[in-house]
Amino acid sequence: MFLRRAKRQFNFTMARMLFGDKSTAPHFALVGSGSANHLCQRIVDSRHQRVLIVTDKPLRDLGLVDRACESLVKAGVDLIWYDGVQPDPTFSQVREGAQILREQACTAILAVGGGSSMDAAKIIAATLNSNDEPESWAGINKAPDTAAPLYAIPTTAGTGSEATMGAVITDEGDQSKVVISGAALLPVAVALDPDLLLALPPAITAATGLDALTHGVEAYIGIWSRGTSAETARMCVGGVAQWLPRVMAEPSDLEARLGMSMAAYYGGVAINQVNVGAVHAIAHQLGAFYHLPHGVANAMVLPHVLRVFGDSAKARLEELAPLMGVSGAVAAIDAMESLRESVGLPGNSEAIKAADHGKITVRALDESDGYFSPRILTAADVEQVLRAITG
Repeated sequence: MFLRRAKRQFNFTMARMLFGDKSTAPHFALVGSGSANHLCQRIVDSRHQRVLIVTDKPLRDLGLVDRACESLVKAGVDLIWYDGVQPDPTFSQVREGAQILREQACTAILAVGGGSSMDAAKIIAATLNSNDEPESWAGINKAPDTAAPLYAIPTTAGTGSEATMGAVITDEGDQSKVVISGAALLPVAVALDPDLLLALPPAITAATGLDALTHGVEAYIGIWSRGTSAETARMCVGGVAQWLPRVMAEPSDLEARLGMSMAAYYGGVAINQVNVGAVHAIAHQLGAFYHLPHGVANAMVLPHVLRVFGDSAKARLEELAPLMGVSGAVAAIDAMESLRESVGLPGNSEAIKAADHGKITVRALDESDGYFSPRILTAADVEQVLRAITG
C-alpha cells in the first residue's frame, strides 16, 4: 500500500506541475442544429484542401457521415476516408489510418462518430510528425507536442472525447486499454449537432448517457479540483438527470438531444481537467476482457464503487444529490442506480467470469492509482464490486 500511495502522490504532483490551472489548448464548440455544416465551413476557411475522415463503416453506411460532411464536398474539398474504426479501437487501426493520412498528404482530420472514432482519430493525428510507435506514448502528457489539426462531430452523447486531450486505445497483444494524453490531441473545434443524433438507437443513447453521468460524478468527487472542473461536472450530472429520461421517452426531441450533447460535452470538459477515477479503472478492464460497451460497464460499476468509497465521497455526493432530485449521499447513489434501471441497462453481466476477478483486480488497481479518486481502492474493494456485477 505504501508504494501505491507514493505512486498516486507522484502522479498527482506531476499532473499539477504539467497542467496547473491553465487551459490545455485552444478549442471551441459550435452548438445547435446545423452546427456540423458550420464546422465544415471552418475547415474550408482554414484552407484545408485534403481532409481525412475517420469514422466507422456502419455509421458511414447509414449516410450520417456523408450528411455531416456535405459542406466540405460542396466546397470542393478532397475527402479521404478511413472507416475501419471498430469499438475499442486498436493500435493496428491507428496505424492503418496513419498510413492513409501520410500517403494521401491530408492536412487535417475530421472525426465523425462516437468515442472510438474520436479516440482513434486523435492518435492518428499525433502520428503526422512523429516516427515513434504510438504505444510509447502511454501515460500523462506523453503524446507528441504537435499533431494534424483535428475536428470532431460526435454522433453520440456521452463519451465526451470531443472535449478531451486523451484517448484510450486497445493493445492487441494483451487486450489492455492504453490511456494516452497530450495537449495536441484536443480537437481544434467540435460541432454538437442534435440533428445527427435523432436516429441513435435507444440502447446506445442509454449507455452513452450513463457514460456521461460517470464522467460528471468522478470529476466532481475526486480529490483534485481545478479550473472549471467542479462547475462543468455539476452541469454534466444535472444535464443527464434532466435530459436522458426525456430523450429516452421521445427520441425525436431535438431539445432533449441537444441537452444530452451539452451534458456529455461538459462531462468531457470536466475530466479533461481532473481525469476520471476508479469506476473507469474497473470498467476499462471489463471492456478489455469481455468487450462490454464502455457505457454499460460504467453504469454497472458506478453505484458499487461509490458505496465502497463511503465517507470519503459522502460530502461531495450530498452536493450532487439535489441535481438528481434527492437529498443525501445514499439517496444520490440510489438515484443513479434507478436511472440506470429506468433506461434499460443491466446491473450485472453473465459475461463476467469469477475466474477472471483476480486478473481484473490487478489491472484495475494499477490503473486506478493514476487517478484522483476520493481514496485508494484495495484489492478487496475491487473484488467486492466485481462480485456484485458478475451475473
